[in-house]
Amino acid sequence: MTVHQYVGYLAVVVLVVLAPGPDTVITLQHSVLGGLRGGARAVAGICAASLVQGSAAALGVGALITGSQPVFTALRWLGAAYLCFLGARALWSACRGNGPGWAADGGGDRAVRAGFLSNITNPKILALYLSVLPQFLHADSGIAHALLLAYTVAVLGSLWLLCLAAFVHRVRPWLARRVVRRLLDAVAGAALVTFGARLASD
Repeated sequence: MTVHQYVGYLAVVVLVVLAPGPDTVITLQHSVLGGLRGGARAVAGICAASLVQGSAAALGVGALITGSQPVFTALRWLGAAYLCFLGARALWSACRGNGPGWAADGGGDRAVRAGFLSNITNPKILALYLSVLPQFLHADSGIAHALLLAYTVAVLGSLWLLCLAAFVHRVRPWLARRVVRRLLDAVAGAALVTFGARLASD
């Protein structure tokens, strides 16, 4: 791959990672709860899952998963159920007004686990890898080439989410106000349930 081709690939990846999705909501939630550290831990989980999915796509395992209808469907429903669970918990917290309902805290293993599960249970991420990577690979492309392209997505996506976490950290005192907090719970819950419903219906 030439530098010009890689720059073209980067342009496509940037457009992909800027599109909001469940990973964005999870990052914002844990950034509000645990500040920059909480957000960074959620991003670490998301990045780890993205690396796993990227590796699967580059090594050919992803094609086997997406090619098996029962496996792909089971993964899709698992992801939808998890997103709806998180969304319902946030909506319940918004109704009660007793504080963020996304997690017990914004840091620790819970944030990493939430980030990892939101990404790894989303088969659309794997399908995205499988649809984008082949356009920039050739018959003589090696595994290292495919892994480079896959890991580029994970790295750029993580950098973008870290920027969002840093922004939330700066305005966190305002976001911690009770009225704003309940509104965030409601918006985040509705967004997660919507993402889950779309994942289940596709």
